[in-house]
Amino acid sequence: MVLEFFDSLSEMELIGGLTILSLFVGGIIMAVGFIVARTIRLLFNKYYASSLTQDSAKNIGKLIYYGIIILSFLIFTSSTGLDLSGLLVAGGIFAVVIGFATQSVVSNLISGIFLLMEKPAKQGDTIELPDMGISGTLVDISTFSSRVRKFDGTLMRIPNEKFFTSNIRTLTSSLVRRAEVTVGIAYSEKIEHAIREIENEIRDFMPFVLQVPKPEFRIEALADSSVNITILVWHPREDWSEVQPILLKHAKLALDKAGIEIPFPQRVIWQGKEK
Repeated sequence: MVLEFFDSLSEMELIGGLTILSLFVGGIIMAVGFIVARTIRLLFNKYYASSLTQDSAKNIGKLIYYGIIILSFLIFTSSTGLDLSGLLVAGGIFAVVIGFATQSVVSNLISGIFLLMEKPAKQGDTIELPDMGISGTLVDISTFSSRVRKFDGTLMRIPNEKFFTSNIRTLTSSLVRRAEVTVGIAYSEKIEHAIREIENEIRDFMPFVLQVPKPEFRIEALADSSVNITILVWHPREDWSEVQPILLKHAKLALDKAGIEIPFPQRVIWQGKEK
């Protein structure tokens, strides 16, 4: 009786050679495809996603899920013998029209894939985009756009195409960073004395400054009113937002303690004699 029932279903033709039986089998294939897609995505998230960045894991999970569903649909169409040639032609024309209208969308999608492959920065990195004047923390890189939380707390959405083609400066990729400030001393002061006093101040009151490599001092310029000394120190990356203002403060304190003059801008005016 069951065989007779299935035979009767195979004889009921709907359209284009598509029978109720083949449609029933195709429905089972699609249902199994959905179940397999969800199961494999869950297994991927459980066992492999933790070894990847959050952005990569999320996008690979989507690729696995929709890839299996598309494969199931192709198996469905081949098993039912459904002729999709007309649909493919119409879909091709429609795709060309949509392609012209969504060039930026496709460009953002491809740029997002390249960003996930190249990984110029990862989630949580502090980055700077000099071309766009944007700096902050990278929140995520999604399919079409990336999000950066700026230092003022606002969230900036950047299309992946612009993000990919911009200069990206990662501020937290290395364990240590270098800070630098410039101070000026009067021409009448001894350079070695000023450097020694600043170096002692850094060693006594800035313990987070690394001694290897040790602080470096450079005579930057013989300016109009002062001899400019640039101070360069290395420090852990976590302190990067605080080191520069603290360094400038202690350089000023060291020069004040030693009685070393930090001159104001000066101009010498010569007055010609009247004839």
